[in-house]
Amino acid sequence: MSTLTGTGSLVRFIVRRDRVRIVAWSLGIPLLYLAALPEYVLMSDDATGLQARAALVRSPAMVSMTGPGYGTDDYTVGAAVANELVLWVVLALAVMSILQVVRHTRAEEESSRSELVRAAVVGRHAAAVAVLVVVVLVNLLVAVLSAGVLVANDLAAVDSVAMTLGIALSALTFGAIALVAAQVTEHSRGATGISFAALGAAFTLRTVGDMQELGGSWVSWLSPIAWAQQMRSYVDLRWWPAALGLVAIVVLLLVASALASRRDFGGGLVADRGGRADAGALLRAPSAVAWRQQRMSLLWTALGLALMWLATGTVVAQIPQMAESLEENPVYAALLGEGDLEKAFVGIVVLYAALGAGAYGLVATLRAKAEEEAGRAEQVLATPVSRGRWLGAGLVVSSIGTAVVLLAGVLALGAGVAASGIAEPSFGAVAGVGALYLPALLVLVGLAAALYAWVPGATPFVWLVYGYTLVVAMFADLFGLPEWARQASPFWWVPDPLTADVDWVHVGGLSGVAVVLFALGFAGFRRRDVATR
Repeated sequence: MSTLTGTGSLVRFIVRRDRVRIVAWSLGIPLLYLAALPEYVLMSDDATGLQARAALVRSPAMVSMTGPGYGTDDYTVGAAVANELVLWVVLALAVMSILQVVRHTRAEEESSRSELVRAAVVGRHAAAVAVLVVVVLVNLLVAVLSAGVLVANDLAAVDSVAMTLGIALSALTFGAIALVAAQVTEHSRGATGISFAALGAAFTLRTVGDMQELGGSWVSWLSPIAWAQQMRSYVDLRWWPAALGLVAIVVLLLVASALASRRDFGGGLVADRGGRADAGALLRAPSAVAWRQQRMSLLWTALGLALMWLATGTVVAQIPQMAESLEENPVYAALLGEGDLEKAFVGIVVLYAALGAGAYGLVATLRAKAEEEAGRAEQVLATPVSRGRWLGAGLVVSSIGTAVVLLAGVLALGAGVAASGIAEPSFGAVAGVGALYLPALLVLVGLAAALYAWVPGATPFVWLVYGYTLVVAMFADLFGLPEWARQASPFWWVPDPLTADVDWVHVGGLSGVAVVLFALGFAGFRRRDVATR
């Protein structure tokens, strides 16, 4: 039997199992382009607006969050798209690739499901190759659909295809890194952590390299993220950086294959350290276990987002220099509104920080579902630990973690604003408006808890709600959404004391909704059966 026997059947199984995820990712990125392009197209009618944008992109803080800044001497719509979106699309698809690879390799071995599959006529490397085939197909589908959206908006076809394919290759590089990590460690969390650490290191190298020299320095080339950006689509297209991605992927796959052939099935090359025979005092409560499971993801999420918002805060000092062009541009006029542009800009960034904290809160809350599906919740509930205590422990840790991510972000933003030399808004004002988003975030966490408690299979719905909240927060004015559509988002009810007075009725209402949702979660979890393995 070949080591690849059964690969086709496993590909079909993965596609069927992850069909909703695949559709969401395949449509999500093209929709991102579709939502962002109107801003750049409208700017193309205003040369001063584009050049003001180019001046902002050349600033060190924006270079850290966008790209190397090529094409800014004569900024065009295509150059703006390539400079400002490639980084974030690569990060999104890299996360997708990492999660998919770990989910269908190391996580399957850890749960022992792959042992059942291997008992059939299935080769040793079939599962790894099958998930790679699916990840490649999804990235290519995203590339094709995204290129179609770009070409439909009058951007050059060849450059559009080059940019989207370069993004796909960069993302697949991190998928290959995840496959290597899955051979090293015995646990899915470890493989995911190693892969995300590699992604973070690549982001840091790209940032340091691009800030050293406009257009990128040699340090930038150490990062797979930079390979997609250095293709310089819409400015000076060159295909050869894509070859770096192809070579890296092939080398990583060969390494993963060699490691997989030499390790025991179900084990990793690095054995786990032996633990204590008895749990310490700090691990004798469900809340302590939940904290131990989430502490590292909380640390890196809070740190990464805080650094990003700190850099964003330093850009505020440049807003007055672009005030006239920003006010004349219809896109920025809709986003920033009337009044103090500096305060309006900071208010928008605080909103982005809250959205980032919301994504963390949903992931942390749905950790309970993963524990139940893995059978660990059943083992804990077989002890004197009650259902309410177990669920409550997870919700307390995820809620506090969400608050920490939010406050870390807004405090870092406030520090960046203060460092830029701007007197208003003050550090305290930025921190205050950030804290007002906490009730809205708890509504999202409570909704995730209620769905998990009553209908676990419906928990993906909470991500649709999150996506809708993001669209309303960022594009409600641009799309001319009616009032009732805006009110469906919990973030709409959050007051902005930087530009208006605090409406404590709204704050209290959001807090009440969060309490009701949490109560529904506890009631539902006590009533339904707990899944068993």
